Amino acid sequence: MPEASSLLAFALAAFALIAVPGPSVLFVIGRSLVLGRAGGLLSVAGNAAGMLPQIAAVALGVGVIVAESAVLFTMIRLAGAAYLVYLGVQAVRHRNAGPPAGAAVARTSAPRILREGFLVGLSNPKSLVFFIAVLPQFVDYAAGSVPLQLAVLGLVFVAIALVSDSVWALAAGTARSWLAGSPRRVARMRAAGGVMMIGLGGTLAAVGGKG
Repeated sequence: MPEASSLLAFALAAFALIAVPGPSVLFVIGRSLVLGRAGGLLSVAGNAAGMLPQIAAVALGVGVIVAESAVLFTMIRLAGAAYLVYLGVQAVRHRNAGPPAGAAVARTSAPRILREGFLVGLSNPKSLVFFIAVLPQFVDYAAGSVPLQLAVLGLVFVAIALVSDSVWALAAGTARSWLAGSPRRVARMRAAGGVMMIGLGGTLAAVGGKG
């Protein structure tokens, strides 16, 4: 286990990073606009679960191999970008489908929403780079059990992200519900969420390198 002081320092650093809206926040907001609060929260859970294999890979040393391989890293980045664009296009295409308010999660099953969020979290290369670059700085190598320490730090990050992203999901989902009196407004919100995900996927695909 990391020392309490290192754990606290890491938690503060992770919170400072997570509090600044980034790709995960934009994904959650986009999904919440499309699916509402329940769908947004399920997307948050799936996205957080998708980070767990990344943490395991970093703890076992596999993450370094992926980060150092330009081909593997690019494949992960492009796969994640393509999937985000796909989700965005689907949201725009089906913006007029179904009732104007609610029922979005009923039409899109909870397991499917979780699976989609999981794939987005798993294929997010920036979180992998963060885990590789930042987690080792808070490890006490003299204490041993380095993989366990890395895993604990990663889980702390996921827990903070889970809470923070859930707040964004509730806020965006509440705004969607508040504006849901008109089918036309709901369609526009779904389209806006889809466009946001398409833009996020395009940005992820266009940004080269590992920074």
